[in-house]
Amino acid sequence: MTSNRAVWLWAILVAIWLLLSEQTQHLELLFILFGLTTCTVAVRVCVRMGVVDRESVPVHLAGRAVLYTPWLIWEVFKSNLRVARIILAPRIRVDPSIVHFRASQRTDLGRFIYANSITLTPGTVTTGIVADDLEVHAIVQTEIDGSEENDMNRRVTALEGEREG
Repeated sequence: MTSNRAVWLWAILVAIWLLLSEQTQHLELLFILFGLTTCTVAVRVCVRMGVVDRESVPVHLAGRAVLYTPWLIWEVFKSNLRVARIILAPRIRVDPSIVHFRASQRTDLGRFIYANSITLTPGTVTTGIVADDLEVHAIVQTEIDGSEENDMNRRVTALEGEREG
């Protein structure tokens, strides 16, 4: 299984290398060889270190991420509008608060995705994670009633997939 993930990691690194290369119009053989060699060495080092696993190369999430990502982008857009309304409307009082949410994800990767999804939505920042408890700072307490976070929690759990072991 590690070799399969190593191949995926190598393919992802090569794709990123090609995207970031300024020379994509005029690829020369030596330039291509340097890039492929660098990606190969990086993957070999990662495999030898034992860091190529299910959480470091989460290709198993790719299919479900196709559904989750547009939803998250829409949530970020809606949160942007709410934060803009708070900023532009002087009658809305900024009332920062710390709220705690319980994560239902089973893996560290799932909790990581959930915490970062909360942080990506404007107006909220995940300030700490202890086991399944996420501490979230919100700029307006009335804006964070928990319903959106529960929906996000369910969606990230669905993204995470089946329980391992």
